[in-house]
Parts: sequence; structure tokens; C-alpha cells
Amino acid sequence: MIKLMIDSGSDMNKEEADNLGIIFMPIEVRFASEEFLDGVNLLPKEFYEKLAVTKELPKTSQINPFRYEEAFEEATKNGDQLIVITLSSGLSGTYSNAVQASERFKGKVFVVDSLNACSGERILGLYALDLIKKGLSASEIVDKLNEQKKKIKVIAIIDTLKYLKMGGRISALSAVIGGALSVKPLIAVVDGKIETIGKAMGSKKAYKLLMEKINEHQIDFDMPSGFIWSGFTMDSLESFKAESEAMWEGHDIPAYILGSTIGTHIGHGAVGIAFFAK
Repeated sequence: MIKLMIDSGSDMNKEEADNLGIIFMPIEVRFASEEFLDGVNLLPKEFYEKLAVTKELPKTSQINPFRYEEAFEEATKNGDQLIVITLSSGLSGTYSNAVQASERFKGKVFVVDSLNACSGERILGLYALDLIKKGLSASEIVDKLNEQKKKIKVIAIIDTLKYLKMGGRISALSAVIGGALSVKPLIAVVDGKIETIGKAMGSKKAYKLLMEKINEHQIDFDMPSGFIWSGFTMDSLESFKAESEAMWEGHDIPAYILGSTIGTHIGHGAVGIAFFAK
């Protein structure tokens, strides 16, 4: 039997993973002296409530080799094989820790660097699950994941620069100017890292720019995909979907909320999509 493991950097929570038959590895999140397991005892609603009032950004801890080794031991004890999908190596040391822990499990544990985060990592996991159900071997699945992950696109508009400023990703002056001018940065996952690929003034122009960037690719609707949103309501996502309705006509795309791993730096009001390009 082949099992699948994914971490909470995918914005999947434990309940969702359990329902899909996926082994879930939570990333540790710390707000001051409070410690949580992302997707277990810290879900998005509480996370955004805490983020809104915090004076300093929460800290996330990569999953260490010891935790992975314990999980690998449990998952393979009955002779099963395990495919592990991790948060991008460009964003966390979690991948290298999983590889280190897998050294004892040659032929049993196969680690795949998603080169992605949030819904980008999630849809790779959903694709892996489909391949397992189709009866492919572990090595065949790993080969297909490493091939197809290069086609994943994650593109989103950020509503606020506040948390990028708090995290030292941009200067205080840039944040103040950006806020005053209602600048909406457009971000994407590029080569495993989050990069700014454009900006627009106000929501209407931001949605138009987001649509233009998405249209640079041909979405493979036969593969998993998902809208991305963050914060307390889906209002911004619903507005974007209304503006871009023709792009999704005939396709039912689920919406996934950003969790703490990426949400820490993005904050509320983000809107985007993750998909496989043809």
C-alpha cells in the first residue's frame, strides 16, 4: 500500500487530510508565548483574529527530522510505502529535514519538494492522491509529481502591505506610501519562492491585472485547482470571481483559505488562484 503525507504549508488542516486519507504533518506556530499546531489547534479563523491584534508577527518552526522520523516509522511499520510532499525548499528547511529523516527508510519513503506553498502545494497533493488511486508505483508517482509540479502556477493579489512591513520584507516608508495610494501588489510563486510580479492601484485594476497574468497560461481544468483567499470573509474573492466569471464558466473550482504559514506575511484580503498550466 502507498500512503501520502503532506504538511500544513499546503493550507490543508488535519480534519481535511484525515477525510482524504492523507497523513498530516502540522507546522508549529508561536504567537508570543502561545504555541500552536497549524491546522490542528490553530485554524484560519482564530489565526486571523490573532494576527489582526498582534504587535509582532507569529513565528513558524520547520518540521524537524525527529518528528519526521517518528512519523515515517509509524507510516511504514506494516510494510507500506510513503510519499511525502513538503513545503517549498525555497521557503523552509522542512524539505531538507524530511530528506534527512528518510535516509533510514530507503525504498520505503519518497520525499518530493513541492516547490510551492498554500494551494499550490495542496493541488500537487490532490494530484498525488489521484495517482495512488490509479495504482501507479511509488517511483512512477514521484516521477510524475516532479514533472507536473513545474506546471503549477500560484498567482494572487495582496490587499495590505502591513504584514510584509512587520516582517521586514519591505520598508516602513514603502508600506505607508502603498497604503495611502491603495497599491495592490501581485505576487506569484516563482522557482519555489514568493516574488512580486506586478502592482496595481485599487481593487478594480488589481483584479484586471490578476486576470491578465492568469490568462498568460492555459489552465488545465482536468487537473486540481483552487481559488485562494485570506481573512475573515470571502467578499474580495467573490468580487474577483464576479469580474472574471467568463474565465471559469463550466468549471467548479473550490476555494481554499490561506493558513498561517503564508498568511502570516500576506494578511487579510488576498485573492488568487492555484492551477496546473497545460
